Amino acid sequence: MTLDPAAYFRAKLQCEIDVMDVAEAPPGSLVVVDTRRRSSWDHGHIPGAVHIPTAQVPELAAELIPTDSLVVVYSWGPGCNGSTFAALAFAELGYFVKEMIGGIEYWVRNGLPVETDAGIHPSEPDPRVTAHQS
Repeated sequence: MTLDPAAYFRAKLQCEIDVMDVAEAPPGSLVVVDTRRRSSWDHGHIPGAVHIPTAQVPELAAELIPTDSLVVVYSWGPGCNGSTFAALAFAELGYFVKEMIGGIEYWVRNGLPVETDAGIHPSEPDPRVTAHQS
């Protein structure tokens, strides 16, 4: 069996989405799902995201998200594969799903806002990774 690197990367790009692409997506074009546990969600999440912990995707997805939605899942960051398991669960339910690479960690590092019960708060961009440098 030979590996076709171009085919691999084309397939990978169909299943992943960059933090900035999520941030700049037209309103209503995707449903962002935070797959972390409740305490992490309460600590801060992407504004407007839906909270469905990974283990609860099979039971809650149809109730909370229309099946014709483009679903974008995220978890903590590159060191966590909870969103990968959630993406698999959504895909097995028939959803078109992408995993947001970098998770909430890279969302914050890019200086994007975070929502808590107290409202929406700006993040301080990390100058080493932010797409908002001038």
